[in-house]
Amino acid sequence: AGIEVPDSGPLTVAVCTGARRGGRITGTARQVPWPRDATIVAVVRTEDGLHATVLDAPDIADGVDLAGEPRGVVTIDVPESACARTEPELAEELLRRGAWARCVETIGAFDAAAELTAAHTRERVQFGRALSRFQAVQHALAGMAGEIERARATVDLAVAAATQYGFDSAATHYAVTVAKVTVGRAVEPVTTIAHQLHGAIGVTVEHPLWLSTMRARSWVDEFGTTEQHARVLGRLALSAADPWDVLVGP
Repeated sequence: AGIEVPDSGPLTVAVCTGARRGGRITGTARQVPWPRDATIVAVVRTEDGLHATVLDAPDIADGVDLAGEPRGVVTIDVPESACARTEPELAEELLRRGAWARCVETIGAFDAAAELTAAHTRERVQFGRALSRFQAVQHALAGMAGEIERARATVDLAVAAATQYGFDSAATHYAVTVAKVTVGRAVEPVTTIAHQLHGAIGVTVEHPLWLSTMRARSWVDEFGTTEQHARVLGRLALSAADPWDVLVGP
C-alpha cells in the first residue's frame, strides 16, 4: 500500500528509529525542517521494516537552528494501518537524498560568504589602504577559496553520480558520502575566515554574512554528521579487497 501526499505545496520529512507495538508505530524525529510550514511525511525505521505515513495532526515541539530557521521535534504515534511498509534500504536512500541536497545548498552558502568577504575587504580601509591589499588578508582569502573549490569538486561529483546512476546506486552512495565529509570539513575554515575578515560586524544578526555562515554550520549536521559519513567512508575502504579501488573505481 502507498501513502497519499498533497499534489502541491511544500513537504518535509521526519526520519527516526522507532517501535511497532500494539498495532501502532511510534518514534521521535528531531531537527525536522520547517515542520509547521509543510506537510510532514514521517518515516520510521523499526526492527522489522520501514513505515511511512503522512501526519495529519503532528505533535510538534518548536525550535530553531543556528541560523534561526525552524526545526522541530516531532512525536510520531500513528496506527500501523495508516502506514505504508517498505524495505529499510529506502530509508538510506532518503537520507542520501537529503545529504546530497544539503551539500549543494552549503556550497551556495559558501559562495555567498566568499562574495561578501571579498567585497568587504575591498571596501574596508585600514592604515590608508584596503584590507585586500594586505598580504595576510590575501592569504586568508586564498585559503577560503581553496576550501570552497575542494568541496565544490566533490559536490559536482555527487551531482554527476546522481544524474547518471540514480540515488539507489553504489556509485552515488560513495560520491555523496565523500561530498558530505569534504563539505563538512570545509565549514569550519570557511566560516571562521569569513568572520575574522569581517571583524565584529560579521557576527551581528543584522549582517547578511550571518545568514550564510550560520546556515552552513547548521546544515552540516543534518542527514548525518561529518563524523558519521567519515565512518561510512572508512568502512567502505576497509571492506574492499584493495582500498585503492574505492578511490579510483567507478
